[in-house]
Amino acid sequence: MSERIPVIPKEKFAFVNEGARMHDKVFDDKPISYFKDAWLRFRKNRASVIATVIIVMIILYAFLMPLMNTRYDSRFMDPYYAKKAPRSLVLRPLGIFDGGQDRAFSEKGLIRAVAVGVGAENWDGRGVTVEEGLESYYQPMLKISDPVEKRAGKNITRNYTGRVDVFLEVGFLYQSIMQSEYAKIRAWEEETGLHVLYPLVEDNSYNTDASDANNWYKMKKNTPVSTAGGGKAKELSYEPGLILEDNYKRDADGNLIYYEYTGGGSLETAQYRVRVLYYNYYRYRNGFEPNYIFGTDSQGYDLSLRMAGGIQLSLLVAVCVSVINFILGAMYGAVEGYYGGWVDMSLERLSDILAGIPFIIVATLFQIHLAAKVGPVPSLLFAYVVTGWIGTAARVRTQFYRFKNQEYVMAARTLGARDRRIIWKHIFPNSLGTIITSSALVIPGVINSESMLSYLGIVKLGSAQATSLGTLLADASSIWTNYPHLMIFPAIVLSLLMICFNLFGNGLRDAFNPSLRGVEE
Repeated sequence: MSERIPVIPKEKFAFVNEGARMHDKVFDDKPISYFKDAWLRFRKNRASVIATVIIVMIILYAFLMPLMNTRYDSRFMDPYYAKKAPRSLVLRPLGIFDGGQDRAFSEKGLIRAVAVGVGAENWDGRGVTVEEGLESYYQPMLKISDPVEKRAGKNITRNYTGRVDVFLEVGFLYQSIMQSEYAKIRAWEEETGLHVLYPLVEDNSYNTDASDANNWYKMKKNTPVSTAGGGKAKELSYEPGLILEDNYKRDADGNLIYYEYTGGGSLETAQYRVRVLYYNYYRYRNGFEPNYIFGTDSQGYDLSLRMAGGIQLSLLVAVCVSVINFILGAMYGAVEGYYGGWVDMSLERLSDILAGIPFIIVATLFQIHLAAKVGPVPSLLFAYVVTGWIGTAARVRTQFYRFKNQEYVMAARTLGARDRRIIWKHIFPNSLGTIITSSALVIPGVINSESMLSYLGIVKLGSAQATSLGTLLADASSIWTNYPHLMIFPAIVLSLLMICFNLFGNGLRDAFNPSLRGVEE
């Protein structure tokens, strides 16, 4: 006889959380899409995020710098201001980007440098002291150290170190202009109160180089020989109260001569030889002062705009090559890996043949025979496309061999899915992380090889319309010790692009790795 099971009255039961909403925490979260999950994991990689920010900043610089500079474009060039140091009118009062270079001066060399500012103030021949010239806006000497005296027997020499503004150091130049231009300059001087035209200099024994417009004071064998007020000629020492005696041309009445006729048949076409303060002559012609935040290159172009153009070109080539390689490599590798057998064997042999051709030979041949017809950039793209997709195809092939025999692929095949659907819907998404990573890592490789080819001169990208970072580095390779900014700025940008794109690619690899999906790090 079985025992009777006691029955508990329902009055004995009570709800613990009556009125509360019950749910399972495990299923509380909404499903996350593949790309959102990848983005969440990418954000956790700090190095990749920082690299991405730097890449975005470089891209913004490359495309916004030409738009922000409304005064001139990348073709603007001034040969007298070639290889000049960085100069910013905004930052100059702070002592940075002041267009300055540190140099050592002999006493005669210092007087010559200071004389540019003195001569700029002595436009009317009244006589200006060195102390007054040092206060001039056109004084190139930014800083002068105390002298260091050296004794050699009875002779005592004084040497100085100082910092000179290389734009103002150009000083005075002789120019040949038409009479109509001379009249326009005079009108501009009256309107602005600035002086462009300065008295001509006598070609006599006191002028050691008649072609140098900066030899405006009396010299003999490169030594200042007299002061205003006359007296016995003597060697001069650098002193703030020194007054250099000018060697200006004057007519019979003692009036200063500012031009001389050199040819031309009419009043409008008459050619005048004049002596100009080039800093103000630049302002007269262009309407603004020299302001080059990264300095100028070896030809006189604005280095910041040339770098922006070089970055644009490198990114354009790299992204185009990456996209083309992604498409060709993905299709080629998918067919190899999925079908295998004789298909894989035949396509692999073709890949081996193409891979055995050195890229530099392909690029050189294309530049020799194709660049003249389609241009250097398209021919460079063709050279990359010939063999560039092989690496991507090999990675895709490996991934397909890895996944094509998985259970979910076999299940799809059993259910009657076609090969095309299995390839692009089931296997390819699982290979996407590797493919995207390889495509992203193609970009720094292309930038590096493109810069190398242009650096070696195989690819000619040094025109007025476009240039390359490699071309800028090549131009600076023989003179960078004297003009370090020509090498430093392009090298920094190129290095950042290489490092940041590699870090960015590593971040993409981890973000799109299916095995890490849903894993908390």
